Amino acid sequence: MTNKSNLLAMSFALALLSACSTTPNQAPVVDRTVPPPVKPATPSETAQIARDERGLYTVKKGDTLIRIALEYGQNYRDLVTWNNLANPNDIKVDQVLRVLPPDSAANGVQTGAIVMPPAEKTPPTPPVVKKTEPKGEKKPYSDSALAELQRADSNGNGNGKAEGGIKPAPAPSPAVTSVPPAAAAASASADEEKLSWMWPSDGRVIATFDEGKNKGVDIAGKAGQQVVAAGAGKVMYAGSGIRGYGNLVIVKHSNSLLSAYAHNRTIVVKEGQSVTKGQMIAEMGDSDADSVKLHFEIRQQGKPVDPSRFLPNR
Repeated sequence: MTNKSNLLAMSFALALLSACSTTPNQAPVVDRTVPPPVKPATPSETAQIARDERGLYTVKKGDTLIRIALEYGQNYRDLVTWNNLANPNDIKVDQVLRVLPPDSAANGVQTGAIVMPPAEKTPPTPPVVKKTEPKGEKKPYSDSALAELQRADSNGNGNGKAEGGIKPAPAPSPAVTSVPPAAAAASASADEEKLSWMWPSDGRVIATFDEGKNKGVDIAGKAGQQVVAAGAGKVMYAGSGIRGYGNLVIVKHSNSLLSAYAHNRTIVVKEGQSVTKGQMIAEMGDSDADSVKLHFEIRQQGKPVDPSRFLPNR
């Protein structure tokens, strides 16, 4: 009897050990992770895209009128006129600004979205908006610069202030709508091909164009070294109102091309002044920079492009 009990106990123990050592069947694991849904464009983003197509821009935090004008290849004085701004230094976040000439609006889009003065008595006639004088501009000129600015100039005055003679982009007659866009583009392209370019200063190129990182080229040099206009045009801006550029000169060469010269020590031209290719416009410096250098940009339709496409080989 005892032997049978021991035998049964041993059999039970063996069965138990066998059950413990058997590999259990595991249920298959299925990845049920739901991919994140594609975020649709928000109403504000959609509205901004529509505004861009109509030549309008919504002010964002940190924007200045001068920077907005640079990004769209416009003269900030024209933005003052198109938007009837009493003070160009006082723009608000979410404020909608016109950044293209009112007459360039496509598809018959009206400019009523901009907060403008009351409509004239004769709506069909384009209103003539008078120039409003900007306030608080900074002109870092030296004694030599003042002497340069005293020269007779029919396009502006030495203080860089807005005056009746400085007009926004000329308002074309109603017949301008009959000009095919392709013909206008061909004409602008022909004008640009006639432009002659040169390097704005001597020196070693220490940084080349890199879209997204460097919007132009950086040229090393000595403090006080001449900075010249890379091409003939008219000074669209001369001052220090754009953060990161220091004392800046912007020259407009055509309806779509402009050049920018940053970090100057001294500016020797004034806004509205016509300049020739090779004419001195500033002295190289290190304003708002970590070393003495010239940061040079060429912008087409307000967008930075590689200056090497225009400048001659060295």
